[in-house]
Amino acid sequence: MIIYNVTLKVEKSVADSWVYWMKAEHMPDLMSTDLFIDCRLSRLLEQDEEDGITFSAQYYCDGMEEYNEYLALYAEKMREKAFKLFGGKFVAFRTIMEVL
Repeated sequence: MIIYNVTLKVEKSVADSWVYWMKAEHMPDLMSTDLFIDCRLSRLLEQDEEDGITFSAQYYCDGMEEYNEYLALYAEKMREKAFKLFGGKFVAFRTIMEVL
């Protein structure tokens, strides 16, 4: 199993609307690709929030084949939508993990 993890720092001024958008639109859109089997959105605790609030969005898929298909067919379009809505009010760091 693969976990596609996106750690994001979101400006406080848009954090509430960003969380709503993630839960109501972005994550359901990603799940509708049928490439992922589960997803979770978490807020990191005990972090310095002076520059923004840190979140982790995790998407679970069966293997690298599904993850690579997501990258090839959907990732760019989804990222563009996030930047169109929230512009420079967030930064994202992406990692891929394998469940052992």
